[in-house]
Amino acid sequence: MSDAIKHECGLAYIRLLKPLSHYHLKYGTAVYGLNKLYLLMEKQHNRGQDGAGIASVKLDVPPGNQNMHRLRVSGQQAIARIFQNINEEVADLEKAYPNILQHPGFMKGYMRFAGELLLGHLRYGTQGKNNIEFCHPFIKHDINPTRSLAMAGNFNLVNTDELFDMLTQHPTSTMRESDLGAMIETIHYYLCLADDTNPEALNIEGILKQATIHFDGGYVFSGLIGNGDSFVMRDANGIRPCYYYKNDEVIVAASERAAIMTAFNVTKEDVIKLAPGHAIIISANGDFKDVEILPARKLTACSFERIYFSRGSDPSIYRERMQLGRNLAATVLKELDYHLKHTIVSFIPNTAETAFYGLIKGLEDWLKEITLTRIMARKDELTADEMRELINRRVRIEKIAIKDAKLRTFITEDASRNEMVQHVYDITYGTVERDVDTLVVIDDSIVRGTTLKESIIKMLDRLGPKRIIVVSSAPQIRYPDCYGIDMSRMGDFIAFQAAVQLLKETGREHVLTDTYNLCKDAEQNNKLKEQNFVRAIYEPFTAEEISAKIARMLRHADVNAQVDVIYQSIEGLYDACPNDKGDWYFTGNYPTPGGNRVANRAFINYMEQKEARGY
Repeated sequence: MSDAIKHECGLAYIRLLKPLSHYHLKYGTAVYGLNKLYLLMEKQHNRGQDGAGIASVKLDVPPGNQNMHRLRVSGQQAIARIFQNINEEVADLEKAYPNILQHPGFMKGYMRFAGELLLGHLRYGTQGKNNIEFCHPFIKHDINPTRSLAMAGNFNLVNTDELFDMLTQHPTSTMRESDLGAMIETIHYYLCLADDTNPEALNIEGILKQATIHFDGGYVFSGLIGNGDSFVMRDANGIRPCYYYKNDEVIVAASERAAIMTAFNVTKEDVIKLAPGHAIIISANGDFKDVEILPARKLTACSFERIYFSRGSDPSIYRERMQLGRNLAATVLKELDYHLKHTIVSFIPNTAETAFYGLIKGLEDWLKEITLTRIMARKDELTADEMRELINRRVRIEKIAIKDAKLRTFITEDASRNEMVQHVYDITYGTVERDVDTLVVIDDSIVRGTTLKESIIKMLDRLGPKRIIVVSSAPQIRYPDCYGIDMSRMGDFIAFQAAVQLLKETGREHVLTDTYNLCKDAEQNNKLKEQNFVRAIYEPFTAEEISAKIARMLRHADVNAQVDVIYQSIEGLYDACPNDKGDWYFTGNYPTPGGNRVANRAFINYMEQKEARGY
């Protein structure tokens, strides 16, 4: 994605089912669990670079000794800094107690994170708050272990105010400003109620059923309880992803299937996708169950996971991204009037590479069919040179742009910064025949279009192409998200900007005020979540009309080449990602009522020129 947006988070959960001495004997280390936690977090580092945190719970700790620990770090390189801190702690222990690593029981008593329950989290700050107080896990400490709770997750809730109003306690401002704050307070409330009822054995299943019925959003979260119980749960629409794996030594859960496959050297078939509305619950004695907490609703797994966010090493993700690119081939060919001889195909940024391969395969399939047709039509009269020319035809592929990871746009003044942004990518000179070739460049998605306009298209234009066609493997992003991605301001979207301009150009500006009035009336009557009124902004225009307007908006005045934009169709998205049809970004079909409220609120903010997010 050429536009930088913040998104998602990464979750890693491990429950060791054997004593630490078992892993020391079998694997040569008593910190087997921590090593695996590090791997799970590193293999998901794409999901969060604003901070990270870990928590652990030790089993069978003598009374009076702390058994729950946490370490959080904000900022870049957070994972490395966390585990460097742990390494330094181990080094200090070895100085004080030589060979402590050879004595797992002794080490467990002195090393904070030598626990059987481990929880890791990678953070992207969707609320723009990246200081350490907002890093997961959060902890509710209590002298009673059954009331101590550590939690982390990948989610956004859109009804945090309602949750806090429901609770009798008054949490800190940090808690009130965080979705996790609302979640942990709610679950902790029911945890304490259950402890009062039955202090001998917690009914985690019942606690989760009581708490999560109040949650509106997309989520995967995990909790560690001080008594040794733990859980991982996924929302009823399956919006956020979660996978788990278990054997007789370990139970592990993560946001990415490929991370589990790599860290534990297991196959795709070994890793189970947690069903929507389900939780895995592991008791203090190691008993495991996968149980339904909320009845599953319509599956609306986030399609952005497939297009962009998840790691491409997952076999299903890889195939789906290939198909997204392949599905664009017919539209690209039509736009080119089926002339590939003077067309060069490339991709920006690197995350679009897999879709690029799919696009190439689609173009090559067409080229093979055309070649075969022409050979069959003239097979008796073709010369050897003509035959050779036909069978040697290829789609022209070039590495047009290379991102310069070292370049930083350190100047904050707008004009100077825009100049520097143009040079974030290096271009490959000599690849384009000036004023003759067309450049087709695929991106995984186009959100704001700022980087395309101010950097990429200007940069490509320096090569002298006759035409630049920007292809998005995702459909037009028209509506804000409220389930884990920081896309909540309506005015940021280039598709929305294009629709607004078209309304003004066609004398339909009244649609904006009509929609605003509907939103304000619904707000007055507390019905803002009953209907997505913002759809009216797009209804007068076809997707092609909006794409054409976007192309005109992205073409800077000093760009010489013709600029066109092609988007994935909704049908193409469904074909490529048949099991993950969470498409509210593109269609406005939100899976929970809170989504409509967010869209309408974001539009109200736009009309009132407020910079606040929609939830």
